[in-house]
Amino acid sequence: MTAKLLRQTKLTILLSLNAVAILIVGVMIFSAINLNGGIEFRVVQEHSDDIGGSLEELGLISPETDKLDAPVVVIGGQTTTMPSGGGQSNGGSGGNGSYVTGSSTKNSGGISSNPVASGQLWNEEAITIYQTADFDICAGGGLTGLGDMYWQSSNQSVIAGFYNTARTWLGFDATSCRYPSIVGTGTTVITAGTYDGSRHDKLTVTVIAPPIEQWKRDVLNLVNQERAKNGIAALSWGTTCEAAANTRAREIMSNYSHTRPDGSAWSTTCPIPETGGISGENLNAGNAAVSPETVVASWMASPDHRENILNPNFKYVSVGFVFDPNAQHKTYWSQYFTSY
Repeated sequence: MTAKLLRQTKLTILLSLNAVAILIVGVMIFSAINLNGGIEFRVVQEHSDDIGGSLEELGLISPETDKLDAPVVVIGGQTTTMPSGGGQSNGGSGGNGSYVTGSSTKNSGGISSNPVASGQLWNEEAITIYQTADFDICAGGGLTGLGDMYWQSSNQSVIAGFYNTARTWLGFDATSCRYPSIVGTGTTVITAGTYDGSRHDKLTVTVIAPPIEQWKRDVLNLVNQERAKNGIAALSWGTTCEAAANTRAREIMSNYSHTRPDGSAWSTTCPIPETGGISGENLNAGNAAVSPETVVASWMASPDHRENILNPNFKYVSVGFVFDPNAQHKTYWSQYFTSY
């Protein structure tokens, strides 16, 4: 009887001590919460739409040169060489030439550079971009050092996901930008945030098709701006070789070269007339050629293509542009310069 009572007493004491210990821990936690202004628990969704992989860049094609001398004729009993305008034909290609700029407009990827509110990533609620992915989507307000982030697309038939980097050769900051994988037109909601939960935001993105004919004329205007900077006369739109420029843009989809798919030279699409003349070709395709601004900038960054753009012997330029979201490089450009 006595032994049983003692065992019950010990059990009661142990239970009582455990209850006291639990009470003490509770008081300590309550005090810590009050002293630190409360503890906030955040749930961070760690799903990511990053599709990984590297972004393929095309290499430059070595320029080609041809020469067609003007014919020598007899006029009024005198031997005369017909004016040729130089008689030289230059070929050049754009590829994905380097285009890195420190401008805030390019680095912002279309997102406002104004300071962003605490906890957010951008000030905008909605933006519109072209299907060619004419810029990367970036955190605004000069935010950097955000570390790994999650990027999600609500409509993956419009934006399928994001490459886990940015196109730095176009001037985008890899620490705060992502290159969207655009697969169609329409609207999607982009959700992005840091894994520590300190910043997160949503953005409605509408994707529209590029204005093909308008962009061709925009290239002409940008080329003439570059020529004006260098004191060179403006070019006019070339109607003579307009069809040839369009043909060349289509042909480089299957054979990215100055040699045509049938094995002939590029200049056979719009031959120099028998009276002589000068013509030249610039080509470009891929991620550095997603808009008139980027394609002209990449050509200007290459000495060979810059030479064609700034050649004072040219009088006309025709521009070809093909956009095919199902093709390997999606955007394909040609410039066809002539003196005729």
